[in-house]
Amino acid sequence: MKKFFSTLPYVVFILCSTLTIKGAATFQKRANGPRIIGGDLANAAQFPFAGAIYVHTNDSQFFCGGTLTANQWVLTAGHCVHNAILFTIQLGSNDLVSDDSNRVTVSSSTYVLHPDFNPETIENDIGLIKLRMEVEYSIYLQPIHPLESELWQDAHVYIPGWGQTSDFDPALTNELRYVYITTITNEECRITYGNQITDNMICAIGNYNEGTCNGDNGGALAVQNGRTYAVVGVASFVSSDGCESTHPSGFTRTAPYYQWITNITSQID
Repeated sequence: MKKFFSTLPYVVFILCSTLTIKGAATFQKRANGPRIIGGDLANAAQFPFAGAIYVHTNDSQFFCGGTLTANQWVLTAGHCVHNAILFTIQLGSNDLVSDDSNRVTVSSSTYVLHPDFNPETIENDIGLIKLRMEVEYSIYLQPIHPLESELWQDAHVYIPGWGQTSDFDPALTNELRYVYITTITNEECRITYGNQITDNMICAIGNYNEGTCNGDNGGALAVQNGRTYAVVGVASFVSSDGCESTHPSGFTRTAPYYQWITNITSQID
């Protein structure tokens, strides 16, 4: 059985073992690379729901992905909001550094972590960030919503992200990239990870080594739903053998949390 760990850059969750600390990653950018892990460059407005989240805690800072699900709410992983004190979120632009008139930058210190989040097992690894202001939609900035029903078997899914493109390079990529891979059953995923895979998780794998890496955590596992997308998972963990291994990437399923997400994001101040 392989171990897996959260893709949070500096905390490694090794299940059935002890909590291990990994070297902290900074907000260092990189020259454009070929992939998140095995992916392609995203077109403008291809994933208008994708958000880049700079997370600050009392003693560290790191990067996560997120998904705009309402005009004042961003969905992400629970381990991305756990113990955070401030978020700076970029929306509407694929590029993290170049000037872009479509970019919207919003800060926040308000989040909702799932009450049953377990940082040791990564169970219920889901959270929501409330923006300080409502954002105005455009073709470059659009929300997507969680799929209420469970995803069908062997679904083709998209994963956009700014995460590492190599196990040996800790820098983020400047431009949004994506992979197009296939979900597998939990029984298939347990062949690699054992009984650490619960019903609230879902795994996906590419034909080669496509998948998520550090910095992609919190981003969407999205399925095309007609001309739009629906979010079916939140990037949560990768294999302890590294992002470039052929092992599946792991996600928190959103369907079991559909009502929880809806109840929170539909609240009116």
